[in-house]
Amino acid sequence: MQLILSIGLGGAVGAIGRYLAMGVVSQVLGMGFPYATLFVNVLGSFLLGILIEGLAIAWQVDAVWRAFLVVGVLGGFTTFSTFSLDAVYLIERGELWLALLYALLSVSLAVLALGAGMFLMRHLVG
Repeated sequence: MQLILSIGLGGAVGAIGRYLAMGVVSQVLGMGFPYATLFVNVLGSFLLGILIEGLAIAWQVDAVWRAFLVVGVLGGFTTFSTFSLDAVYLIERGELWLALLYALLSVSLAVLALGAGMFLMRHLVG
C-alpha cells in the first residue's frame, strides 16, 4: 500500500509540475505549435535519464522512493497522451508536415534528452 500511495503522491507532484511548466512555455512561445508538450516531454526524458543513471551508479534509494520519482513524478510530468492529441489536432487542421515535424522532434529530442541525462550522470557521478 505504501508503494501505491507514493506513486499517487508522485503523480500529483508531476502533474502539477507539468501544468505549471506548460503554462509558462505557452505564455512565452504561444499556442500555435505544441511547444509546451514538446518541452515537458523532452525535459521529462532528460530528468529520467539523470534519475535512472543516478539510481544505478550513485544513489541508494528504496523501491518506494524509486516508484515515487520514476513512476509517479516523472510519469505524471511527461505527457505522451497529450503529445498524441496534439499530433492529431495538427493533422485535423490539415497541417500534416507540421504534425510530422512535431512527432519527429518529440520522439528524437526526448530520446536524445534521456541519453544526455544518462551521459551527464555517468560523467558527473560515475
